[in-house]
Amino acid sequence: MDSEYAKHEMDAMNAYEKKGYTRRFRYEAGTLVDLETHKGYTPQEITIVKEIRYEGMSDPEDLSILYIIETNDAIKGTFLMAYGPSADTETGAFFTAIPDKNYHRE
Repeated sequence: MDSEYAKHEMDAMNAYEKKGYTRRFRYEAGTLVDLETHKGYTPQEITIVKEIRYEGMSDPEDLSILYIIETNDAIKGTFLMAYGPSADTETGAFFTAIPDKNYHRE
């Protein structure tokens, strides 16, 4: 986990919002949908700039991943996803389908 954003997902979301990652997305029927424009993106149209994993302070099984993303048409935003026992398998499969070349690993 990135210690700079270790406290809470909102710390990272706010920091990246200041860097221009202002859009929010939701997973819907095989696409990641921009909540502002309602445009859907396939895994091939998404680049993961960074992923930050979180473990719940009071419950270690409360797990989440914050994805910092850019789309193929230069939209920047974030997507927060549960993982572990409470993960949605369809959403997880979507992120697994993003090509490796579209992940910027640090």
